[in-house]
Amino acid sequence: MKWIDEIPMGFLVLASAFFGLMPFTPEPHAWEKIKMLMAGDLVKPLDIFDLVMHGTPVLLLGIKIWRERQRQRDGDLPPGQF
Repeated sequence: MKWIDEIPMGFLVLASAFFGLMPFTPEPHAWEKIKMLMAGDLVKPLDIFDLVMHGTPVLLLGIKIWRERQRQRDGDLPPGQF
């Protein structure tokens, strides 16, 4: 998981915002795919790929934040540093 530690936090925040919210109209693509997943309509391979593509930066950001908190708790990082 060292490769996740090497990804800059700012890059993941920007990628999450960009991929998670694009296109802005009529509604964010990721939101549309999540609604399809909850309704049971996410069956086409292209739609599944879309959800994975738009959700990956958000997932990586969540993992990075979790890893940074663990590293702070274990004493590998000074408090307040991400």
